[in-house]
Amino acid sequence: MKKIISLILAVIIAFGACVCAGAVDLRPQVGKLREQFKAGEGPVAGSYSVEYMYYSPVKANDTKKYPLVIWFHGMSDGSYNGEQVNENYVAFWASDEFQSRFGDVDGAFILAPRSREEFQDYWGTSMIMPTRAAIDDFIKKYGDNIDLSRIYLGGYSMGGKMVYNMAVAYPDMFAAIFPICPATSPSTSQFELIKDIPVWLTSGKPDPIVNYSKSVAPGWERLCNTSAVAEDCRFTTLDKVCFADGEACPSAHYAWFAVNNDMFAYDDGDYPYASTVDGKGNTVKLKSPNGMISWLYSFTSDYDGTPATDMGNLEGTGSTSSIISLILSFVDLADIFRKVFDFFMSILAKFAF
Repeated sequence: MKKIISLILAVIIAFGACVCAGAVDLRPQVGKLREQFKAGEGPVAGSYSVEYMYYSPVKANDTKKYPLVIWFHGMSDGSYNGEQVNENYVAFWASDEFQSRFGDVDGAFILAPRSREEFQDYWGTSMIMPTRAAIDDFIKKYGDNIDLSRIYLGGYSMGGKMVYNMAVAYPDMFAAIFPICPATSPSTSQFELIKDIPVWLTSGKPDPIVNYSKSVAPGWERLCNTSAVAEDCRFTTLDKVCFADGEACPSAHYAWFAVNNDMFAYDDGDYPYASTVDGKGNTVKLKSPNGMISWLYSFTSDYDGTPATDMGNLEGTGSTSSIISLILSFVDLADIFRKVFDFFMSILAKFAF
């Protein structure tokens, strides 16, 4: 009997060790991962040049072609070059674990441009040309190792707005995009321009900045009604916005932490409070390690590397003031202020004689 009990305990311990070994908690590594990013800057185009941080998977004498993932930060996370990878966990994507999820090449470039916030430009339309110029210049420098058919674009909040703007301007360039709590909701005509691009949208339902019911959800409906690849599109909603261990984020706006954990909890299980559907309304069940990274890698484009010389589909739209763009993008804040005002007025009413 003792031998049987010992055997059972040994199996349990071994199983527990396997589970622990499969867990993905990259927080202890994040500092060193951020140090792997290097600084660069694109050429002057339009109003600005664009600074960026980048991670390269290329080894010595490496002839592989790697995907390029472009990442746009949110407002106030670009005050200086480097902050755009310090204020979130996008550095996780430079880890050996996440790099190994990029198909058979086991790696990807990560390019994180910075909006010129020192000029009060928070991914306004004036940033489109210099950002494209920086991307083109980066491709020129590292093109021998970049798979031009696998350029992916993602970002959060104001950066999510920039994801849509860049995709609408240059739809032939991107194989797939992943806007997160985007501070805009494209029109049907704009979605028509990107109807062949798979989109993975992520948002928290209680988001206090970007209104889920008035902005994100209607935008998803327009996308589904327009997309020619709706079955490939994804929409992840978070009933509560948390880190991968279930601890609540400081704000319900922080849906990007789900994406930067590749949509899995630290034990490789379901991300807390998350649910995902495709563009046909079918439930999507994610199974580690096949999360967002694997989804991205499954798509390719016909982009041939030709640089842009204008704003593409947005040419002629003008250069919207950053401040005006900011106000328009965060118009849902008016709802918040009105609700707060109404709340305090209701309290005062209770004490009125």
